Amino acid sequence: MMKWIGWIWMAAWPLAAQAQVDLTTLDRDMSGPRSQVLVLGTVHLNAMPAGFNPTALDGLLDKLAAYKPGIITIETESGEECDLAARHPAKYGANYCAPTEAARAATGLDVPAALAAVDQTLKTWPAQATPAQRRRLAALLLASNDVASAYVQWLQLPESERHAGDSLDAALVSVLDKTASRNNENYQIAARLAARLGLQRVYPVDNHTGDHIDVPDIKAFVTSIERAWAAGGAAQKERATHEQALMQGGDLLPLYRYINQPEGLRIAADANVRAALQAKSAEGYPQIWVAGWEIRNLRMVANIRETFRERPGARVLSIVGATHKPWFDGWLGQLQGVDIVDAATALK
Repeated sequence: MMKWIGWIWMAAWPLAAQAQVDLTTLDRDMSGPRSQVLVLGTVHLNAMPAGFNPTALDGLLDKLAAYKPGIITIETESGEECDLAARHPAKYGANYCAPTEAARAATGLDVPAALAAVDQTLKTWPAQATPAQRRRLAALLLASNDVASAYVQWLQLPESERHAGDSLDAALVSVLDKTASRNNENYQIAARLAARLGLQRVYPVDNHTGDHIDVPDIKAFVTSIERAWAAGGAAQKERATHEQALMQGGDLLPLYRYINQPEGLRIAADANVRAALQAKSAEGYPQIWVAGWEIRNLRMVANIRETFRERPGARVLSIVGATHKPWFDGWLGQLQGVDIVDAATALK
């Protein structure tokens, strides 16, 4: 009898070993406020049709302003990541991020020094900043490779104060002037919203260190991925056609409601990842791409968490390409003390 009990216990051991700790209830009785995170899936505005007018985003901005985020994150690399990549050109190449030479010449600061100066400046930032303080901070932000946050400062200056001075020279003023006409969600949505809400910056959270994939034949790698997407993307192509039609409108709020629908996000995830995982490849290239995609999203989610690490109860808006949204919602929603805000409800 004991022998049989022993065999039964040994047979059950693999199942017991695989049992996982349930982490979903650890924050059930937490003390203090819970953080709220709204992930806004976006199109990349540089793909908008000719004649695009940023005023078409006004209805969307009204909805996002009503959510009242205290932190806004964007899909671009941080100055810290850019500095890391610059120190490892053999791995990441020489042009991982845009150069900061002009801002360095104006401020005398390289990226690490500028990052430290920005942090110190914001720690003592007054309730009512002077134009000189905003110009100086904009220059520091440009030196830290954070154009979007510099533009936040620029937008909060009166028109008459948008000029050179306080480390912001003519070359940097030109950068900020040109930013106003760039079709990029980091500027036309995130920065405009941050300035409207009186925030001092936005937070770059993108990360490409984990999807900088090292394969012997990059052309074959890309071809393999594109073939997988083509095989699994019929439904996605139908949605893309409808998206293109919505992009023509004078109000883009209907477009953002459409691309943030759960069913559309599911279709996009299937077309991108499920199709890649099912694709046959002797080298495993599609599956390698999925691994890089997951690493990128994991590191981005960690970067978002860092923005409100010291701010329990924060209201966070994360603006990211719509294909990332299911991963952001899923993984951010697993964090302790964090609730995901339904985008469809927020955009009603």
